[in-house]
Amino acid sequence: MSSEPERCIRVHHAEPLEGEVLVPGAKNSVLKLMAASLLAEGTFEITNVPGIADVGIMAELLRAIGVTVTETPDYGVVTIVNGGDLTPVAPLELVDRIRASINVLGPLLTRCGEVTIAMPGGDDFGSRPIDMHIAGLEAMGAQFEFDGGTVIARAERLHGAEITFDFPSVGATENIVTAAVLADGITIIHNAAREPEIIDLCEYLNEMGARVGGAGTSTLRIEGVERGSLHGCEHETVPDRIQAATYIAACAVTGGRLDLLNAQSKHMEMVLSRLGDMGMEIDQLPYGMRVAAPERLRSADVATLPYPGIATDYKPLIITMLTVADGVGVVTENLYPGRFAYVEELQRLGADIKTDGHHALIRGVDHLVGTSVVAHDIRAGAAMVVAGLAAEGTTTITGVHHIDRGYDDLVGRLRNVGAEIERVGC
Repeated sequence: MSSEPERCIRVHHAEPLEGEVLVPGAKNSVLKLMAASLLAEGTFEITNVPGIADVGIMAELLRAIGVTVTETPDYGVVTIVNGGDLTPVAPLELVDRIRASINVLGPLLTRCGEVTIAMPGGDDFGSRPIDMHIAGLEAMGAQFEFDGGTVIARAERLHGAEITFDFPSVGATENIVTAAVLADGITIIHNAAREPEIIDLCEYLNEMGARVGGAGTSTLRIEGVERGSLHGCEHETVPDRIQAATYIAACAVTGGRLDLLNAQSKHMEMVLSRLGDMGMEIDQLPYGMRVAAPERLRSADVATLPYPGIATDYKPLIITMLTVADGVGVVTENLYPGRFAYVEELQRLGADIKTDGHHALIRGVDHLVGTSVVAHDIRAGAAMVVAGLAAEGTTTITGVHHIDRGYDDLVGRLRNVGAEIERVGC
């Protein structure tokens, strides 16, 4: 049986983009909401769900564990029915396809008393170990065994604990919170992650009947409730701030003007401030935000930091903007190693970039020149599309399956605001 032919994205140099873009729900939230549905019997309806490949992979994983998942992508809805008959094993063939699979660890452990899970896969941009997840759950009474690449966790009943993270890890915060909602007693997490997606998860848990306080601050307090006391609920996924930033970047490199419907400027204050330094005009609207770009951006220095700082997911987009800005900018990666793989692709397009350890020095050029490039991961792939808009001639991007994992019709949304872009056979 023949496999589906590989697709590419072909982008032509763009005139200023203009119009409206609807920003979908956040990938980095909806996958965690889906995993949290393992905590309780009942029906869960999640709305504002992006039509991305990772949602389908998470749905497959949840089905393998024993819940029913119905996807209605035309309406942005996922319905999950948890009948309570769960098999707390996350199969390797699914776990290896998506890093967010680690988010079933906390819910399954606290609900079922045990879980077997392979180390998660996903984007290849350096090691993101789960040491903090394990240490936090051990403090709550879990015991772990390691068999090759498989983690086996057991705890007849977790108990509350006071946990301090060395680093405000999003994944560890999510796993400890979801485990703590059914633990015996009170759990307090210090130096917790503060991202909008964490707030969204905490609100979802509270809608299920959990008792989580402090969402959006660095200290979370979770009062455990009895197993069986949580229930199904309806929840609207928070808008995707990284997708919003992608359309801002597309606007920026083309000198355009866009209205981003549903975008939440309050979730992007630090990066929007820095984009303002680069010459972008950003206005809050009742239904989103309006962004307008100058004829040419100004360079700036940018460093990634935990939220509310500038997220590492923004960095490929920022570096792409700086490649055609006026002046020299330095971008420093403080969170994850190995996230400069896409720089070589930008250099193929004519960008003047030098990297040294955690730093990239970008000297802006008048224009990029289209050629063939590769999407190495989700955000780097989106950056290649943005770069193609700024490049003279035609840019062809391969590896677009990465883009499909995190973007809901990127090609169609850009085409609707004036980009000459299409999906083609490779």
